[in-house]
Order: sequence, then structure tokens, then C-alpha cells
Amino acid sequence: MTTTTTQPLSKLDQLQKLLLRKNGASIAEMMHASGWQQHSVRGAMAGSLKKRGLVIISTKLDGTRRYHAEKPA
Repeated sequence: MTTTTTQPLSKLDQLQKLLLRKNGASIAEMMHASGWQQHSVRGAMAGSLKKRGLVIISTKLDGTRRYHAEKPA
């Protein structure tokens, strides 16, 4: 009998998942998901997530800034 266990997503994995959604995520949504402060979320986008090869794009809709990520081709 084999059992498979999946490890919970790391905080960076959670942020990446949010950013890869069609609508992306706001800073507040990423702060809520990770439990991090605003400066830590921004730092993760500028550092670790870019090192993973993601291109972070910022847009402002109805006064709310949203971020989404794309994987380069």
C-alpha cells in the first residue's frame, strides 16, 4: 500500500498561484494569503518570483492596482 502526501504550498507558491490567475491579485489579497506585510509581498515579487522566471505586470483598474504574472515563452 502506498500513500501519497502532498506538502502544503509555500508562501511563495501561494503568491505565484495568485499572480498567475486571470485577474491576478491585489497587494491586500497577497498579504492576506501569505500573512506578510506589504513591503514583504513587494520584495517577494521583485526578488524571488522574478528569479523563478515570472514577469510581473502591474495594472490599475478603478483605482485598485492589480498584479499578474506571465511566464516568458
